[in-house]
Amino acid sequence: MKAVILAAGIGSRLGVTAKPLLKVGGIEIIARTMKLLSPYVDEFIIVASKFWKEIDEFVQKSGYKYKILVNDKPEKGNGYSLLLTKDLVDDNFVLVMGDHVYSEEFVKSAILGEGIIVDANARYVNLSEATKVKVKNGRVWDVGKDLEEFDGIDTGFFILTKNVFNVKLEKEVISVSDIVREAKIPVTFVNGLFWIDIDTKDDLKRANFLIVKNSVKGVGDGIVSRHFNRKISTRISAFLVNKLTPNQMTAISFLVGIASALVAFIDIRLGGLIYQLSSILDGCDGEIARASLKTSKLGGYIDSMLDRFVDFIFLAVLAITHPITLIPALFAIFGSVMVSYSTEKYRADFHENVYAKIPKMRYLLGKRDERIFIIMIFCLLGLVYEMFVIIALLTNIRVMLTMHIVSKAKRCLANSEKS
Repeated sequence: MKAVILAAGIGSRLGVTAKPLLKVGGIEIIARTMKLLSPYVDEFIIVASKFWKEIDEFVQKSGYKYKILVNDKPEKGNGYSLLLTKDLVDDNFVLVMGDHVYSEEFVKSAILGEGIIVDANARYVNLSEATKVKVKNGRVWDVGKDLEEFDGIDTGFFILTKNVFNVKLEKEVISVSDIVREAKIPVTFVNGLFWIDIDTKDDLKRANFLIVKNSVKGVGDGIVSRHFNRKISTRISAFLVNKLTPNQMTAISFLVGIASALVAFIDIRLGGLIYQLSSILDGCDGEIARASLKTSKLGGYIDSMLDRFVDFIFLAVLAITHPITLIPALFAIFGSVMVSYSTEKYRADFHENVYAKIPKMRYLLGKRDERIFIIMIFCLLGLVYEMFVIIALLTNIRVMLTMHIVSKAKRCLANSEKS
């Protein structure tokens, strides 16, 4: 299957050269689109105009098979750009807009559709600016920005056949909306998933934040992350996503964590606060990686290992500066390591995420974000001995409960398979 990307706009409201080359969520719009479509598409047809050379130079580095088609009359509308591709596409092809940003979940659903992909629950776009679609008998009846009655919003994503090129329109300026209205193409609803079109600077700023917010991992966060850390980290990530790579963010979080331990030698209260800050920043590298489609197993591995270093060094510093706490400190450090080991060992042995597979695990207290928050509170109160006792009990009890819950879940699964 081939995909057509309409990128002949000039981005006048954004004051930029080529909108498809804008970084949104840490990656250029056109690069995001091509990467998400690449599992389903074997060639891209990019229709560009004034800035076709810049787009061509950028896409050359991507490694994807593509053709650049130059539209020297962009003022004739995006429908005219589509008509230019008639002899380059297959019987079935994908059509997307070069200034639209889509999530992976949206693309996975939309690619299975037919005709125009319409969102009846468009949560992320300005409805007053959006193109509305009226549906009748499963096909487009009318489409336009000024429709008073409509069934959903045009997402700028289409699965088309070459029949759309049979439409005859006697107009000087032709839009894609004109073509799909005249062709009465089928409608597929993909509702409520993330997508947004970038027309203004406000759209750009909002899209950065929304992409990061929607990139928060679905399971595995503790109570503190869900209700406190993520509210701060997503805003930090939205500000930094176009400036830093995930690895750079990992390094910053690690260095802040080490700094917290060094500061704790001098001032335990300030050290505890900085340790909590490192916990907040620890969420940013994953958010930036997922937002910019740069996740990797190696990155996750390194991040996890560095977290263990930070936790050990901070707790070790507290134990060294408060020798009376040695015994509970040893159990607290052991328990903290075992919490992570118990979940990672499950992943290694069963090749699945324990939090996704066994929902009960999500409600066990003692995850890293929760431990760090507790440590910060006790550091502020100057109660180091009490803190080690609480962390030792919390972590080791959690590990025991993890073994119990996992064993019970696996036995239930084995019994159900036998029956």
